[in-house]
Amino acid sequence: MSRNVILYIAMSLDGYIARKNGDIDWLAGDGSEPDADLGYDEFYESIDTVIMGRKTYDQVLTFGEYPYKGTEGYVYTSEKRVNNEHVVFTDENAEDLIDKLRKEEGKDIWLIGGAGVIDNFMKKDLIDEYIVAVIPCILGEGISLFKDNNPELKLKLMKHQTVNGIAMLYYAKR
Repeated sequence: MSRNVILYIAMSLDGYIARKNGDIDWLAGDGSEPDADLGYDEFYESIDTVIMGRKTYDQVLTFGEYPYKGTEGYVYTSEKRVNNEHVVFTDENAEDLIDKLRKEEGKDIWLIGGAGVIDNFMKKDLIDEYIVAVIPCILGEGISLFKDNNPELKLKLMKHQTVNGIAMLYYAKR
């Protein structure tokens, strides 16, 4: 079984993953189905490895307890940090890391972000699937999901659904 790298992320309608200051307080639906299932639990069951950038990691820690316990975690950073029970801090070449992970038995690999890590993985053609939740909000400015000068990628829409005003788009590489 091949382990896919899946970008699973939310963005505003105008393409931002966070406000300029990193806040994600706008991540909510339109309130029409506040208790609706967005499929997160099903997705989370399909992964056992999480890859993110240092800013995303630091932000996740502000939410309280580390939410991805029980997964193998990698945090991309150029800072020297001490690994802990949840994550390995790395600046390893992304291609080498993914090659190593794909040779191991396991579930899929979740690429969380931020924009720099996503950009690096995208430009190296390491992302197999893109699951993007489009939040019904226009921020006007913030941290873009994708940086400039990306290669052209042809994707195939595998599935879509609307839940609580959020458009869930599931794409795979063609």
